[in-house]
Amino acid sequence: MEEVPQAANETVEVVDGVHLTQLAVGERMSVQHFHIESGAVVPEHSHEHEQVGFVARGTFTFLVDGEEYVIGPGDSYVVPGGEPHSAENRTDEPVTGIDVFSPPRAAPDWRSE
Repeated sequence: MEEVPQAANETVEVVDGVHLTQLAVGERMSVQHFHIESGAVVPEHSHEHEQVGFVARGTFTFLVDGEEYVIGPGDSYVVPGGEPHSAENRTDEPVTGIDVFSPPRAAPDWRSE
């Protein structure tokens, strides 16, 4: 087993109001924490990784292929690898949650920014 203490993780503001923290990275998946402030937008992007997430607090809207999906506290979601997607926090409260990526996203682009 490998333990990853919270103090070992750096939080990066990847775009205005969008904060990501790389957590544990295994051989077949990785975990990331997200915090999206009110009004913040995650621009459209895609990646090879399947993305499975869980919202712990707040509500945000995913935009995928012209459709909107409102995801709130306790909701989970799956974004297939290669599917372009974006997200917006259209509420007055921040959104926090966890994303899991497979294969692992050990060195996401945002870590080098």
